[in-house]
Amino acid sequence: MARDAAPIPNSIQAMSAEMAEWRQDFHAHPELGYQEHRTASVIAEKLRAFGLDRVETGIGGTGVIGVLHGEGGVPGSEENAIMIRADMDALPMSEETGLAYASQNDGRMHACGHDGHTTMLLGAARHLAETRNFKGTLYFCFQPAEEGGAGARAMIEDGLFERFPCRAVFGLHNWPSLPVGQFAVKAGPMLAGADEFRITIKGRGGHAAKPDKARDPILAGAQLVSAMQSVIARFTDPLQSVVLSITQFHAGSAFNVIPEEAQLAGTVRCFDEATHTNVYDHMQRICDGIAAAYDLEIVLNRGAQKYYPPTLNDTAVSEQVRSVLEEITGEGMLHTDFPPTMGAEDFAFYSRLKPSCFVFTGNGDTASLHNPKYDFNDEVLPHGTAYWARLVETLLPR
Repeated sequence: MARDAAPIPNSIQAMSAEMAEWRQDFHAHPELGYQEHRTASVIAEKLRAFGLDRVETGIGGTGVIGVLHGEGGVPGSEENAIMIRADMDALPMSEETGLAYASQNDGRMHACGHDGHTTMLLGAARHLAETRNFKGTLYFCFQPAEEGGAGARAMIEDGLFERFPCRAVFGLHNWPSLPVGQFAVKAGPMLAGADEFRITIKGRGGHAAKPDKARDPILAGAQLVSAMQSVIARFTDPLQSVVLSITQFHAGSAFNVIPEEAQLAGTVRCFDEATHTNVYDHMQRICDGIAAAYDLEIVLNRGAQKYYPPTLNDTAVSEQVRSVLEEITGEGMLHTDFPPTMGAEDFAFYSRLKPSCFVFTGNGDTASLHNPKYDFNDEVLPHGTAYWARLVETLLPR
């Protein structure tokens, strides 16, 4: 027998138009990481208006935490508390949607749907503040700087889990091409670990007519671009998913001058931290070898502060989430074998410290994430809000 989806609660469905207004307002006023002052102010104002028991701002820079107690909620009790999180920041890119509510801030755009994530969490806060149909304490985490700024780490370093102790953390991200109303969840890796690297090649500049008197960093750089792919092809377990991409090559300023220096830059992405370390060990050996072969200096700088670990879903918690999603989705609407993505998420910093689960929800047939024509689909709002509400009611039952 086909499984029917549980209906979206009437009170959440009734909020759909208003939530769309909130979302479009956030979309029109995008702010970059650690600059989300207006966004955070609007969120805090709404949370207080919804009647939350406590609202804290300025955590990890511009982060906001809303605290809501259900039946038997005891401040400081980790066992009877969970945290649900949304990201707030936009991307440094120009919008090309032509929408009436398109970005009013030049060079900034909500091209990843964080405006929608924030709105769904606000919708859940409003609904749960009205019903209080749970037992324990619920923390609504509105996080800054997911897009490369490691806002999750900043909130943790600012005492997030000491000030708001909880037993588990949950996150959600929209996914274009997945139909609206569908969800994806699985235990283990959901997103890759990733970081940035920069390679500086210090040679000896000279006249292009006398290359023997110079030490050409461009020639060495070209060898590096090719040789780096051998790290994946010959020094990495073929059963591991790894991507090493060199995305920048900067050198030279004149036709007849061999430059003094060249720079390469790129990213490394994989699902296993030991593999990540192994990749860098072999990258360093290649740099040292080519430096010796071409009689120049090569410095490999790994962007440790830019590193996002793999996002790994806890097995037991993911099973709880799967059970909730089976309840609220219809037959064929829940994907439990969804392939992990090589994209990265700083939600990983939470999953390193707490049992966690990160899910995808369908955004429909829209432009891809980080595309100038992308827009979050407002039809998703009641689905995501209903998921949050049912998750809380299930994990913190009265």
